Amino acid sequence: MNRNLLETVMGALVLGVALIFLAFAYSSAGLRTVTGNEVLARFERVNGLKIGSDVRVNGVKVGTVTATALDPRSFQVDVHMTVDSAYPLPVDSVAEITSNGLLGDEFMNLVPGNDDKPISAGGRIANTVPPTNLMQLLAQVAYSVGGGSASGASGTDAHKP
Repeated sequence: MNRNLLETVMGALVLGVALIFLAFAYSSAGLRTVTGNEVLARFERVNGLKIGSDVRVNGVKVGTVTATALDPRSFQVDVHMTVDSAYPLPVDSVAEITSNGLLGDEFMNLVPGNDDKPISAGGRIANTVPPTNLMQLLAQVAYSVGGGSASGASGTDAHKP
């Protein structure tokens, strides 16, 4: 009986420590929902950007991506996001999709402009930068390292007798 009580107490202790760890991880992860102004940005492509992705200014979370929709006429992607109203963005701000490191999640990075007029609620960010396509970038590097053309392989060896 004494052994069962000890195992129960140890199990409860381990469970309590696990709950404290989870509470700490949740509070420090920055998973808060942001309320504020709805803003739209239009991109050629969005790659891995998802609903719920962060919207950041200088690395600080100021919003959340709320929806993405493909325009059936232009085939561009409308990205809807909520940006905290405490941070009024100038109308000449730039929205760019970037990632955390080489294989990290995509997020929306907003680069504030210098205009005095802020984007109104429901407004649109006109200046956008699509995400970098990693496969195209690697292909360009391989192409430039490999000589860039089929005739480049015949370099100095072609002149040997």
